[in-house]
Formats: sequence, C-alpha cells, structure tokens
Amino acid sequence: MKIITLVENSGGHESCIAEHGLSIYIETDMHKLLFDTGQTDAVLKNAEVLGIDLSAVDTVVLSHGHYDHSGGILPFSQINHTAQIIMQKKAVEPHYNGERYIGIDKAILDLTNVRLIDGNIQLDEELFLFSGITGRRCYPQGNLKLSRMENGVQFPDDFAHEQCLVIKHNDKYWLLSGCSHNGILNILDRYREMFGNVPDYVITGFHMMKKEGEHTEEEKAVIIQTAQELSLMNTVFYSGHCTGIPAFELMKNVMGNQLIALHTGLGIQLEK
Repeated sequence: MKIITLVENSGGHESCIAEHGLSIYIETDMHKLLFDTGQTDAVLKNAEVLGIDLSAVDTVVLSHGHYDHSGGILPFSQINHTAQIIMQKKAVEPHYNGERYIGIDKAILDLTNVRLIDGNIQLDEELFLFSGITGRRCYPQGNLKLSRMENGVQFPDDFAHEQCLVIKHNDKYWLLSGCSHNGILNILDRYREMFGNVPDYVITGFHMMKKEGEHTEEEKAVIIQTAQELSLMNTVFYSGHCTGIPAFELMKNVMGNQLIALHTGLGIQLEK
C-alpha cells in the first residue's frame, strides 16, 4: 500500500506546490485513487514531479463540497476521463464562508463520470464510504461561520455533505476525512457504530485553524480535550491542512508520536 500527500498547506518536497487544500494519492491491491484534489491544478503538477500517473487513477473520492478539496477535479478530468468521481449529493449545494462562496465549481456536475450518492456505500471489499455523522461534542468552532444554501434559503452548514473513506488493507483499517467538520470524535463515534472498534490509522484535518488572532481559552480547551480522547485510542493520526500549526502543536504535546504531520510531496510507505 502506498499513500502520498499530493497537496497540503505546507511544503515537504522542494519541487512540489503547497497550497491551502488537501489531496491524498493511494495505491491498494485493487485501486489507484485520489482522496480530494486540492484547490487548483497543483495536484497534476505535483503528481508529475513525484512520478505518479494520474491517468491510471480509477476512483476519486470527494470528502465534502468545498473548493479547496474539489478544485483539482476539472484539471484532473482533462487527463483522466474514466475514473469514477464519488461525492455526496449534498456536496453540490452552494456553500459559503460568510458571504464568500466556497462550494464546488458547478462545471464538475457536467462530467459524465461523477457519481452522486446519498449516505453509506460499500464499493468493494477494500473501500467503504460513510456519512450521517450527527454528534456534536468538541465541535470545531470554525464551523460557526459556514453555511449552505437550500432552495434559495441560507442555513448553518450541518455538514451532511461530508463523507469519510474507510480502506481495509492487510487486516488494518484506514479512515480518511478531509476536514472532520463534524468533529473527529463524532466521526470516530460513527465509525465505531459500524465497525465496533477504532481504525488503526486516521488521515484528516481537524478544522481547528484560526486565521485571525490566537485561540481563546475555550477553543484551547476543546483542542486539548480532543487530543486527550484521541490519545486513549490505539490509533495513529496523520494531520495537517485545516488543523493549523498552533492547534497541531497543542495536540502534539498531548499525543506525542501518535500524531504525525502531513506535508506536500511526502508519503507513508507500509510493508506488505
């Protein structure tokens, strides 16, 4: 199994482009897939630098309907016309950060290989997608500015458009979530409902980034509580993108080697 961070906010390979976004390339026994695509064509340029043939990708999973995860889909579609592109139906709704549109490019919906799903789906013995996360403990405070449009009316975003990918490989389970907008603890609660245990590995942003000012004491308390609960699990976490450096460092102080930073162009190699 091969996992490479194609796009992430921070640089890890001097010839790769780092941008605010996320894209993970994964090779399993049965698949070559992309989990999210960043916000620009950087995913293509970085793949070329790293010697990854994106024309061979068979599956693209969009974690949720935001531009910084979906922006590479149209450039990708210029070199790959056959990979199924899977997203939740609600991912196509308009999404906003305040007054700023942050949803997907509607031209994506014109692609013939887009597959809109509603809820959970077992793709095969390796891949499973789930949504339906409703818990709200340690809920990311950055969500409070985010909204969705439905029938011309704007509502607070409930992140029903967020889906998580589960990969089973050699009796180990990987859980991937783009931003964990629903809160990583709530996502893991939902995972436990279906699988009865915690995953062996998790790759996700924690959506704890704060663009202006420092974290409040209340925000720090949520971050630390989250880290404390994660530290009790027999799971290794890889995180970056929307986690933010200050939050990552607070969590790292609690979780130690259980928390590993993602960087553009760097991979996770596992022995078979």
